[in-house]
Amino acid sequence: MARELPYIAAIEEAIREEMERDETVLYFGQNIATHENDPFLKAFGSDRVRVTPISETAEIGMAVGAAVAGYRPVVELYMAEFMLVAMDQVVNEANRFHYMSAGQVKVPMVMKAGYGFTAGWAGQHTGTIYGMFMGVPGLRVAVPATAADAKGLMTASIRDDNPVVFFHHYLLTLEHGEVPEGEHVVPLGQAAVVREGSDVTIVGIGWTVGKALAAAEQLAADGVSAEVIDPRTLAPLDTATILQSVEKTGRLVVVDQSTRHGSAAAVIAAEVASEGFSSLKAPIKLVTALDATIPYSQPMEDYLLPDEAKIVEAVQQVLSASPTAA
Repeated sequence: MARELPYIAAIEEAIREEMERDETVLYFGQNIATHENDPFLKAFGSDRVRVTPISETAEIGMAVGAAVAGYRPVVELYMAEFMLVAMDQVVNEANRFHYMSAGQVKVPMVMKAGYGFTAGWAGQHTGTIYGMFMGVPGLRVAVPATAADAKGLMTASIRDDNPVVFFHHYLLTLEHGEVPEGEHVVPLGQAAVVREGSDVTIVGIGWTVGKALAAAEQLAADGVSAEVIDPRTLAPLDTATILQSVEKTGRLVVVDQSTRHGSAAAVIAAEVASEGFSSLKAPIKLVTALDATIPYSQPMEDYLLPDEAKIVEAVQQVLSASPTAA
């Protein structure tokens, strides 16, 4: 049975339910358990819920150690950029222990990180940096676009025996959606076809899934049938679902808030060009942020970021392009 919940509440519900189910799940970070009335602290006590020093190197290092010792920590990192000061733990330690111990050591931990906080937050807190993590061996990357997937992917991430970077978009924080009550698991590595169509495939990532759906509605008014796909996770990446869609439609537009040359969109485009080239009737189009730091000015911010109009324009371009040679 489902009911309406905000995106952020769905994530917290998943963490709470997993902590109730499994005593090895821990929850800590710089901005949780800061007062005695914190709901997680009251429910689970200070042995499992703790505020940490203002040091990402310390809190992620603590999580790696706890995971190796048999716990399942969830680290509240607040903003994705904060991981950048602790990259050795993220991409050179947590992800490698299982391989380097010949499978003897597991590192089940979740790094929960907000991303894409635009709306005037300027340079250092607006990054969409999931692309730099998706090719790191041993690391999983989840990017939910809906409240239901936010709960389901968090549940799956906590249960996974690998380190997971869980990216949640700040502009989705209070977006409501139907969320199943009780246990809800969305498997990592399973994309969703969120709108079926026959003329063009639009792949959106995280926040841009909503933009892609809005563009598909506009296109439908002009008689264009767009299929919209949400990968949901970038590592593992469900290329099969994307390739099946492109085989049907023959055209692909990939939408990503990341900068073009640091984007997951570029990887997805490369996979389709490599494995599904014969299905393409037109060149692949990318709708991404420009390769620039997000400015404080809203008009400049809007200029840099993808939106519905840019997606519609890209679709019109692939529809009008000459078919590629077979």
